[in-house]
Amino acid sequence: MSVVLVTGSAGLVGSETVRFFCEKKFDVIGIDNNMRREFFGDDSSTEWMRLLLEKSYANYTHCDADIRDNNGIKETFKKYGRDISLIVHTAAQPSHDWAATDPFKDFSVNAVGTQVMLENYRKYAPEAVFIFTSTNKVYGDLPNKLPLVELETRFEIDPDNRWQQGIDETMSIDRSMHSLFGASKVAADVLVQEYGRYFGLKTACFRGGCLTGPAHSGTKLHGFLSYLVRCVITGKKYEIYGYKGKQVRDNIHSSDLINAFYHFYQKPRSGEVYNIGGGRFSNISMLEAIELSMQITGKKLYFEYIDRNRAGDHIWWISGMDKFKKHYPEWKQAYDSELIIREIYEMQKSVLQDSVA
Repeated sequence: MSVVLVTGSAGLVGSETVRFFCEKKFDVIGIDNNMRREFFGDDSSTEWMRLLLEKSYANYTHCDADIRDNNGIKETFKKYGRDISLIVHTAAQPSHDWAATDPFKDFSVNAVGTQVMLENYRKYAPEAVFIFTSTNKVYGDLPNKLPLVELETRFEIDPDNRWQQGIDETMSIDRSMHSLFGASKVAADVLVQEYGRYFGLKTACFRGGCLTGPAHSGTKLHGFLSYLVRCVITGKKYEIYGYKGKQVRDNIHSSDLINAFYHFYQKPRSGEVYNIGGGRFSNISMLEAIELSMQITGKKLYFEYIDRNRAGDHIWWISGMDKFKKHYPEWKQAYDSELIIREIYEMQKSVLQDSVA
């Protein structure tokens, strides 16, 4: 028996991981206690996804557990032990803004929870591969010091800059403002690297840009494309924070991300770090995303501009992925930003129609 263990299994990346490996006939164990609902309210509950996964896949088993609970996590690891071939750790508190409301809980989930997962992995499933969904926020606001040029609908980097094709893993994660969320993810990121390097385990940190897709339970504080499309559909006012709405994000569909995970799983390395996102293939500014969402939905978005950026937020981020592509040249992206938004729209339209019916 080959078991894949997924934390945050009802979330965006976690649920995509469950589907991917269930369809490849792995036995998949999901750990998720729906803390997203606690963080962001009823609208962001992932309960619907848990029920869908349980209904769809006989080879999926759900565990309602907290990753901070060492005893509970230990029991899961002891039960499946060396049958576990892959651990995909996606569970997290994912918001800049929310972290500042409860720094202790943010750190306990992101850093302490990761420590719990790593130590049980080391003790009970050391031959497995451990993949951690880190974030580009580990670089803090250092990318904002790059030479940026303001264009009509977006900021862009100076075309002669070394990172014109995207920011790579050589950028420092030190001496910058991260937000408390970014700091807790840095702690987890470094722990994952250290368990790989110090203990010789097969670990990797994937530092994501904007991870997105139709399974995202987007909210005002996290999941901007999903939340934006919902606001366009429902007529709810959208708020843009700072940078004139010209901040740039690269967007990677969760399906493309899990495919990258699978490539690493097949040929793992120890203590590895990869920047992963839409890159130059899939990126968009806030203003451009609004315009494209209105074109796709045929509806008008009502938005308010707030001349205050979020602390530690990036003005321009495009992931440089040459390192991952060099290590795994067969990996290809399938979804650009337009296709991502179209898929989100079709999913949300369907869900809203079903709720009305």
